[in-house]
Amino acid sequence: MEKISINGEYIKLDSLLKLAGLVYTGGQAKMEILDGNVKVNGEVCLMRGKKIHRGDTVSFDGAEITVE
Repeated sequence: MEKISINGEYIKLDSLLKLAGLVYTGGQAKMEILDGNVKVNGEVCLMRGKKIHRGDTVSFDGAEITVE
C-alpha cells in the first residue's frame, strides 16, 4: 500500500491517480474511472471529481493508495 500526502483539505480522484503515477493523463484517468476500474474505500466510484480526503483509500489496477 502506497501513502500519498496532500496539502489541502482534499484532492480530486482523477488528480490523485495522476499524482500517484497510476495514469499518465487526465483523459486516461477519466476513462478508467468511468469504466468502473477505480474503487474508493472499497466501492466502485464513477465520479472523476470525487473529493478524496485524508484517510480515504483508492484502489486501481492492483495498486492501493491511502491519502494522509
